[in-house]
Amino acid sequence: MFPSLRVNPVSPAPHNVRTLWLVGILHAFTHLYQVALLPLYLPIRDGLHLRSVEQATGLMTVMMMAYYLPSYPVGVLADRLSRKSLLAWGLFLNGLGFVGLGLSTHYSVALASVIVAGIGGSCFHPAATALVAGLNPTRTGKALGLIAIGASVGFLSGPLLSGRMMEAFGSWRVPIVTMGAAGVVMSGMFVLLAREAPRTTVSHRERVPLFPRRTFGWVFAAMAFFFCCRDFAGNSLGTLGSLFLQNAHGMSPGKAGTVLSCIFVASAVSNPLLGHWSDRRRLPWIVGLVGLSAVLFAVFPWLSAAGIPWAFGLYGALFVASYPIVEAELMQCVPDAARGRFFGLFITVGGMGGNLSHWAAGAAVDAMGQSAHQAESYRLLFGGLAALMVVSLLALPALAWFRHHRPEYPTV
Repeated sequence: MFPSLRVNPVSPAPHNVRTLWLVGILHAFTHLYQVALLPLYLPIRDGLHLRSVEQATGLMTVMMMAYYLPSYPVGVLADRLSRKSLLAWGLFLNGLGFVGLGLSTHYSVALASVIVAGIGGSCFHPAATALVAGLNPTRTGKALGLIAIGASVGFLSGPLLSGRMMEAFGSWRVPIVTMGAAGVVMSGMFVLLAREAPRTTVSHRERVPLFPRRTFGWVFAAMAFFFCCRDFAGNSLGTLGSLFLQNAHGMSPGKAGTVLSCIFVASAVSNPLLGHWSDRRRLPWIVGLVGLSAVLFAVFPWLSAAGIPWAFGLYGALFVASYPIVEAELMQCVPDAARGRFFGLFITVGGMGGNLSHWAAGAAVDAMGQSAHQAESYRLLFGGLAALMVVSLLALPALAWFRHHRPEYPTV
């Protein structure tokens, strides 16, 4: 069914747009799987007879750890093998893991399933970001903004579909199995329709260090650490927001999923639009988007139930759009032959720490006890996470330094 992982011939230009949209569809599936569990924590806790909601949110943390941990090895493969095939195999495993999760009857099986799903999902960003940058070397921000529409669709539809399907069928298993099976089918379609991007051949690639000097490594570590603060705060909103809406505002899983999906409605427009506008000067855009997002984050628990969906929507339009802009700037920090490894290592460092937020949010809400049913109990928690988002802007001097001192590699 799948082609080999060897690098395929360069695709003709007419196939570029089609491949770009297909990558966007895979992006949708990748992020749909990352948020599908958000409205289902309480039903999963009851269905698997777990002791606490912390165990249910722990499934998300384990899946995301499995998603980020292999990112650098996958990035190495993306620099050496077929990026198209890596994307197809990744979605296949991601969907298969979700089918296993939906069919699991024991917590250990559920944990194994989300690990498989996470490993499959890890194939997307190192391969896709490098592939898209290769297809669009001059308008990288716009191109990554376009495929980020897929992320918005996935983020939007994940909690919306899982919550509504759970209520319609009376089981959290139905949406999980259905979404997983759809991903398996889509992986086959991607094989048939997508094409490779132009590639740069590097002499003795396995001997070329990612960081030519030790200074590059230290600056990269600082940049990844501070962006990890952004990811920790931003990722926490899914889990913390779901528990906040259901506990403090008495929403059902379906209603909470609908409200959470508001985060990604406007981002489907803001991602390509702001990505295009930022191609000339990306760093000021990042400051503005993340800074305004932090302000909105801090005020969420002060709002009425009627105002939260609107605030979530505005927040999503700003915060989610910062991701393709940062990724476009990262792709300009190294040549094509190192982009898979560079981005793979970046999301390994930042993502591993950032996605501890799901477990941490569940533990924090458990620690609240009965006060978790009062909206004011969440104000300090949201405020602290907003401050962490502001701290993440300390990554920008390191990012600017890396772009200015871009390393070059010998090519043949």
